[in-house]
Amino acid sequence: MLNTIYNKIFKNSRSTKKDGIFYQKLIRIIDAKPVNISYYELAFTHRSMNKTDSDGIAINYERLEFLGDAMLNSVVASHLYIEVPNGDEGYLTKMRSKLVSRENLNKIGRDLKLIDLVKSKMGNQQFGENIHGNLLESLIGAIYLDRGYPACEKFIHRRLISTIKNIQHLETKITSYKSLLIEWCQKKKHSFLFDSYEEQTMEDVKYFGVKLFINNKLIAKGRATTKKKAEEKAAQRAYFALQNKINP
Repeated sequence: MLNTIYNKIFKNSRSTKKDGIFYQKLIRIIDAKPVNISYYELAFTHRSMNKTDSDGIAINYERLEFLGDAMLNSVVASHLYIEVPNGDEGYLTKMRSKLVSRENLNKIGRDLKLIDLVKSKMGNQQFGENIHGNLLESLIGAIYLDRGYPACEKFIHRRLISTIKNIQHLETKITSYKSLLIEWCQKKKHSFLFDSYEEQTMEDVKYFGVKLFINNKLIAKGRATTKKKAEEKAAQRAYFALQNKINP
């Protein structure tokens, strides 16, 4: 049923041909020949294309992104369960979060240049940073539907799990300076405040500034295109400024 729907939607796409650029790039990325190219066409269709099926349901990569996220967590959880037999539930959950962090997924998606395959009515510069990780997840979802769990597992191991040297290395990896700093402040009963504000600039891009106060003292500042990124940047600078106190 799904094959029929997707084939109808993408039947006129030149990129589905085996000598097409999309097809050839896809083979290099997944290291295999697609069985049904339509799944992958869907995995790189942005919502701005405004595609719908005969029932008016939106056709874009977001549902595949949901599926890919579930498969990713499943494969990583299985790997950690086998590799860390002494790890309790809390430890395994923490390690899984580090492996599938948005930072990790964005880096992999960016390295694979997945954004070059996107069909969109927007320019690449208009996408947020998370587009790279979102596309990676939708690609994983497409691989699962097209080639099954073993192929999906193989791809995740090759592109994600194999990049981690060992579990000990993963333990020390900081995925969120903000979370780490908040945890430290709460443990030490320090007050903290992320004071954010929108900056007035002559540039077309909107910027946010953040001042981080600990015990009413300004510790660090951050600036980025989103409030979340600015807070993380301020927290990172504060961490390095207070590193000897946080990790005595």
